[in-house]
Amino acid sequence: MIRLDNISKQNGHQLLFIDASMGVEKGEKVGLVGPNGAGKTTLFRMMAGQDRPDDGQVSIDTGMTIGYFSQDVGEMSGQSAVMAVMDGVGPVSALAAEMASLEAAMVDPDQAANMDAIVERYGDVQARFEELDGYALDARAREVLAGLSFSQERMDGDVGALSGGWKMRVALARILLMRPDGMLLDEPSNHLDLESLIWLEAFLKDYDGALLMTSHDREFMNRIVGKVVEIDGGSLTTYSGNYDFYEQQRALNERQRQAQFDRQQAMLAKEIKFIERFKARASHAAQVQSRVKKLDKIERVELPRRREAVQFEFRSPPRSGDDVAAFKNVYKAYGSQTIYAGLDFGVRRKERWCVLGANGAGKSTLLKLVAGATPPDQGTVNLGANVKMGYFAQHAMDLLDGEDTVFESLADSFPQAGQGQLRTLAGCFGFSGDDVEKSCRVLSGGEKARLVMAKMLYDPPNFLVLDEPTNHLDMATKEMLIAALAEFEGTMLFVSHDRHFLAALSNRVLELAPDGIHQYGGGYTEYVARTGHEAPGLYPAG
Repeated sequence: MIRLDNISKQNGHQLLFIDASMGVEKGEKVGLVGPNGAGKTTLFRMMAGQDRPDDGQVSIDTGMTIGYFSQDVGEMSGQSAVMAVMDGVGPVSALAAEMASLEAAMVDPDQAANMDAIVERYGDVQARFEELDGYALDARAREVLAGLSFSQERMDGDVGALSGGWKMRVALARILLMRPDGMLLDEPSNHLDLESLIWLEAFLKDYDGALLMTSHDREFMNRIVGKVVEIDGGSLTTYSGNYDFYEQQRALNERQRQAQFDRQQAMLAKEIKFIERFKARASHAAQVQSRVKKLDKIERVELPRRREAVQFEFRSPPRSGDDVAAFKNVYKAYGSQTIYAGLDFGVRRKERWCVLGANGAGKSTLLKLVAGATPPDQGTVNLGANVKMGYFAQHAMDLLDGEDTVFESLADSFPQAGQGQLRTLAGCFGFSGDDVEKSCRVLSGGEKARLVMAKMLYDPPNFLVLDEPTNHLDMATKEMLIAALAEFEGTMLFVSHDRHFLAALSNRVLELAPDGIHQYGGGYTEYVARTGHEAPGLYPAG
């Protein structure tokens, strides 16, 4: 259905692809992987017809419709979220908008003189709307938006008033409602809460077209894709199987290539030694010549391209008291919406609580209360003896000084640390070489998150309060963070929509469910086994 044949592509001085080929067939679900800047978005743009290869060919079956979701959603305003979603399907939303304005005109006394013409026009527009199955489309658009956690109020409100993350969901819903023959999804799992993520997973499993997607969510990738295409050093390599299988296969290929390389190097060294030893002897001239020719003809095995995986190691934090945080009879409301009414909850040393709950259940509020970023309306929130807290929230990224470089930002926070120590710290969080000279103003969301996290973890607190720490992080940085936090000796309270992160790090679950607040001993994996669902408010699996 979609094929790339021997494509080459250069961006400025960077060669992205050299004679690269791949294909996606109807019914195939393919994950696209590769380091940042390898060319994943360029590949999507070429398939969507927004960019062209310098050489080679992109072929798409005649008449095939393609929906492309990218992180750049563009301007949206002046219509409701439902209208914006229906817009992607063509003329239906224009008819819906005209019907709405005609309905308004029918009850406008100033339009009484034109009523016959208005009613006649309304009849024509409504007939065409019904012909295009507009009422069913409106219902389907609402179903998709509800799946992505939109309330009715948000669906009917002005899309221009939504935050960037919610606009992303509108753009994604538009593609899903289209149900095109081929979907190109660039990071669809970004900005989604756990409930939306699980709903999207089920939707994509049911989808019978051709799907190519990227995601930094390992669990999401594993459950959807049956094939992985890797961009590495300008070439495209296809692996059958899910993301975990791809990782195992890649590691195996790397080991085999290393063994081949080592064997060849040993053989070459032996041949070169012989040539060096006998090149001056006339009696061995023929043998020497034949070995030189043989060496020239040998195809050299290249060393495998290794991904640099840097590990971050915690210094031991100071020991806190056994009682780390205590909520006593806490009330908290925003306007008429009550979030907590008489909450009693305690965190003990070495506990790792993950907080689960649908949008608006109060997950971030709980973390803000414990961090002192918002006061309770009633009741008390107290930290225990010798508790040193590290609080990571999304807004922390906005507090970085845009004028500072990455290195200056770290040096300001840790004036006692040596230059070597700070460079090692920066390297652990993905800032190698010249990256430390980037100014904070030009950093991407992921880079800012990594910098804030580096600052928080270098001088380790003994109580980590983390609100969506994996947002914006690529898979390699997430793995590094999980490995580091698994060794962390302190206490944790965190919110995350990444199930791999939840399962790896939690040993307690606080569930903010529609029917009340529940506490579970055991981590996220045990919670899923006990409740039969992966998130509060979802129906039991089965």
